[in-house]
Amino acid sequence: MNQRDNLLKGKLDRWYEQVNRSEFCRDDPVQFPHRYARREDVEIAAFLAATIAWGRRELILRSAERMFALMQPSPFDFVMAGGERRLTDRCVHRTFFEGDLGYFCRGFRYCYETYGSLEALFASAGPLWEGIALFRETMAAGNGGAYTKHIANPGHTARPGSACKRINLALRWLARREGPVDLGLWKSISPASLYIPLDLHTARSARKLGLLERASNDRKAVVLLTEELRRFCPEDPVRYDLALFGMSL
Repeated sequence: MNQRDNLLKGKLDRWYEQVNRSEFCRDDPVQFPHRYARREDVEIAAFLAATIAWGRRELILRSAERMFALMQPSPFDFVMAGGERRLTDRCVHRTFFEGDLGYFCRGFRYCYETYGSLEALFASAGPLWEGIALFRETMAAGNGGAYTKHIANPGHTARPGSACKRINLALRWLARREGPVDLGLWKSISPASLYIPLDLHTARSARKLGLLERASNDRKAVVLLTEELRRFCPEDPVRYDLALFGMSL
């Protein structure tokens, strides 16, 4: 790396250290998977909390509290017992309703019946973009082939699709092994293989630092930005998701 890269890496590492603290979890949806001990509960809580992680943070947390209250004491038991049959169609969070939660429950149940765990599903697919595509297809298969707008389509190499921010966020929580924010639950997915959960804030910060030139916040932008961050930390590039968040602190 040249001198500019070394300076930038130093800034990113400092911002990362400022954010990667246990107190961060109090105001972040990552707190919800942290509340559970059983791995199936943690997996389900991570994907559901990440799925509604858009908008104002205090509203996300309030909505997540209501959502997980519906599934207590165990999201996994709720899913496997067909608990979605007791749901109505009240709003959970903005455009995510109890009917959407029911979709996830049916899809999760099919995932567990087919693969045994969500980790096994993603591990079976190889590269993570293929894992995301398989997750989307398997969730649809559990719902009679129907897709949902709340699970993004990653597209493919020739025609890249969504940045899949929420799925990549759940994957970061589950597969990054350096706490205390991320959980490090999954051992068959290497942190080196993860991709940045790209949202408007992260993209804006990355462009301000000269790490991203692409104007669209799509899968290709995710790959380009992750490749840039991999230069600074090949074994754990998405640690800098927390750093890009920390820029504004």
